[in-house]
This record gives sequence, C-alpha cells and structure tokens, in this order.
Amino acid sequence: MTRRECRSRASGGPIRVLVLAGALGVSMLAGRTASAQSGNTANQGALKFTGTLDVPSVYVFRGIVQESDPKLTLQPAADVTGRVKSGDGAFKTIDVSLGVWNSLQTGSSGSDGPTDRLHYEEDFYTMLKLGLGGGFGVSAEYVAFTSPNLMKDTVQEFQLAVTRSRTFNPYALFAFELTDQSLDLGEHKGTYGEFGVAPSWRLGKRLTVTVPAKVGLSLKDYYELNGVDHTFGFFDVGGLATFPLGLPAGAGAWNLHGGVDVIAMGDKAKAANDGNGSKVVALIGIGVTY
Repeated sequence: MTRRECRSRASGGPIRVLVLAGALGVSMLAGRTASAQSGNTANQGALKFTGTLDVPSVYVFRGIVQESDPKLTLQPAADVTGRVKSGDGAFKTIDVSLGVWNSLQTGSSGSDGPTDRLHYEEDFYTMLKLGLGGGFGVSAEYVAFTSPNLMKDTVQEFQLAVTRSRTFNPYALFAFELTDQSLDLGEHKGTYGEFGVAPSWRLGKRLTVTVPAKVGLSLKDYYELNGVDHTFGFFDVGGLATFPLGLPAGAGAWNLHGGVDVIAMGDKAKAANDGNGSKVVALIGIGVTY
C-alpha cells in the first residue's frame, strides 16, 4: 500500500498514545542516526526518509472522484520511519512512522473552485508497524484528513492492516471513521474494508513492473447513497513501472515511476462520478528513499 491509498483520524486515549509513541520514537532515534548519515555513504541508520511527488490525471480516493473538472494535480508526500527494534522474538521488527500527504489541484476542487485556493487536501498520519515471521506485518495507524481550502470537512480514521511480503504481496486494510463527518459523504460513521494484491516482477536489470489489484467494500455504513448502505465500493486494477535512477548511494535511492489504473465503481462511487461507472487514472511521479 502506498500513501495515496490512505486517510484516517481519531480521538481519545489509544490514539493519543500512538501519536506520542511516534513522536518519541523518532526523537530518540534522531541522535544516533545523524552520525550514520554523515559523509557520502548510504544511510545505515535507524531512520528512513521517504518522499514522493506524484502527478495523477485526476484524484480518486477509494473509488470516489474528488474533482469533476481536473487540470493539474500535484501530490507531494513525505514520511520518516524509525526502527525501534530489529532482531529475534515474536516481533522481528518494530517501526514507527510519521508523515504527511498533500493534494494540490488547479481544477474545480482547487484554484479554479469556489475558494480559489490550490491546497485541496493535507493528511497527517502516524503508524506503528510490527514485523512478524514469514513476511507478515501488522500495523495500526491514525490519519487526519484535512482540507486547507475548506472544500470538505476534516475526517479522522483509525486503520488496521495486515500485509505479507511474499509473491503476490496480499494485504487487508480496515478503516474506522472516528468523526461524524465522513470521507464518502455519508450520513453515519462508517467502516471500510480493502483487500488487495500487488505482485511485481523485475524486467531486465533495473525495471520493476507491479500489477496491483484491490476491492473496496463498505463493512458498515461506508458507501451510503440516499440513506442506503451499498457493500460494493469499487474494484481497481492497474500497472505500475518503476525505474531506479542509479544516483550515488549518498544521494539516496531515487526512482521514476508511472502507471495506469482502471476503476470499476459501485453505485455510490458511480453517483459521485456523474453517473459514469468507470474511470481511468494515469500517473507519473518521482520518489526517493534515504
């Protein structure tokens, strides 16, 4: 799962603990990582930085089109992950991440919209991920979906995910809305489920091709339309090609990536897409990990 697949929020004790744990984990690790990053060598420290800048043809979130008349859309994102533990035991690794994801749009939801402001969405998240044996991972995440240009309400989610890094890279994601406002514009707090795979192959010495596929479902009151909850939200299948740029190790691992997704929509998403039951989304971007 990539950042563009996520959004969430929460309030109350357990979520505050998760946020504080993320902040403390990154703070404690920062000191001993600084020395590992000095000089022109690859990052061997406990902190990992990931940044991306994606340019999609239109912003679609969980099958729901976010802009009726898109123009230029830029989606920069960055996060820092601190490795708290690595070794034997029930948890092979423990990672804590803090990050931000943005969507800057010049179309009808952005600078051409009623507020005349570019910054449509800014999401803040913190994640605790436990690495288990056999390639399995379990993560808990808090996400706050905000809209700086006030085109939609702030929404918070708590997310749980199970992943496996083997062959088809299957995953399951469960998102629980924690505010009265909802990302699907429904009337109630909803529960969302997503199930997918992302098999990948190396072509030649450098090019990697991934063929992700996923289905989004309402587990409870998520894809609501005229007061009725519809279980099927969308089905998405696509292709993504990633090409490493091969810069010196001290500059981090840079890549160019691009792909196309074809989305088949359920009744709720179809209604939000002016009655069209499908959408094709193209994307190109650049990324770095250090």
